[in-house]
Amino acid sequence: MSKKPTDPLTRIRQRIRDDAASEGFGDIAFTSAEAVPHLADRLDAFIEDGHHGSMAWIPETRDRRIAPTAMWDAAKTAIVMVMNYGPDHDPMDNLKVKDAGNISVYARGRDYHDVIKGRLKQIAGRIAAREGVMVKVFVDTAPLMEKPLAAQAGLGWQGKHTNLVSRDYGSWLFLGVILTDADWAEDAISDDHCGSCTRCLDVCPTNAFPEPYRLDASRCISYLTIEHDGMIPEEFRRAMGNRIFGCDDCLAVCPWNSFAQQGQEAKLKALDGLDLPPLAGLLAMDEAQFKTTFAGSPVRRAGYVNFMRNVIIAVGNSGQHGHVPMLKTFLSKGHALAGNDVIKETALWALKQLLPKDQFSQVL
Repeated sequence: MSKKPTDPLTRIRQRIRDDAASEGFGDIAFTSAEAVPHLADRLDAFIEDGHHGSMAWIPETRDRRIAPTAMWDAAKTAIVMVMNYGPDHDPMDNLKVKDAGNISVYARGRDYHDVIKGRLKQIAGRIAAREGVMVKVFVDTAPLMEKPLAAQAGLGWQGKHTNLVSRDYGSWLFLGVILTDADWAEDAISDDHCGSCTRCLDVCPTNAFPEPYRLDASRCISYLTIEHDGMIPEEFRRAMGNRIFGCDDCLAVCPWNSFAQQGQEAKLKALDGLDLPPLAGLLAMDEAQFKTTFAGSPVRRAGYVNFMRNVIIAVGNSGQHGHVPMLKTFLSKGHALAGNDVIKETALWALKQLLPKDQFSQVL
């Protein structure tokens, strides 16, 4: 029988680790809430190079992003937790199903923000009541840089694709953070184990990595299908393939995923209809159906118009001539989106991919 820790601080950390495990988190670490070394320089270079695309909130919140203490000056420790969402299949196989919409693995279940935030609040409440400290909870929506914090805490390292990689869970990780005004930090920075591997860089269909450890988000399919409003530049449309929300390629090819486990959280399992839904059904979806189908899913974040833009591009890449009649409805006055210039232009592009030149000229 193992002895219980006698050091008071060790006991506090162990109780929190036990709380985290009971709520489904696979790992947890405690790091300083002070600024992560070189984070400000890396963030400034990202912004100056325009790699944030149209995500204006990144430069707008720059000063709050550089350290947890910039958001809460009383913070002393960041308690960083990871939850594994490893898929039960190789996501690269999804790219072969040309006539289905490919939704990123993380977005097929319930919105992870809601799931993880609820769990963090439970843990934070216990910490505050038990230890008499102040706490604040964060899950990817506030300007908190979770990945550098997780790396500093020793939960993994930021790979060449800029995502966190764990020796135990590979690349399939959700992150959550609890800030506290208690000084409980115990940094154990993990070494970088990417070595000479460049699989994540080489597989990117839009060449979104100008160099290792740097992402140009404006070229990333996840950004284009989720964050970007308006027309998707034509140079990226063929590369999108059947991806209608997000992209898993750089995560899926990471060799460290050979150690990854399948995610066990039931609420993050794929919801009915989100595991490679047929493009024909998506193409016929009106806004009410969109909201119903994706209720509680991260996919709603894209919004109906941008989502349909993505679906139409996937249809154009499908090679399926049978979608032509439905595509043409986006050009008719009877369709609710017919007056939208983005949808019209995208539908014309998709028709051009599916029709012989002489037939396409008759559409114009």
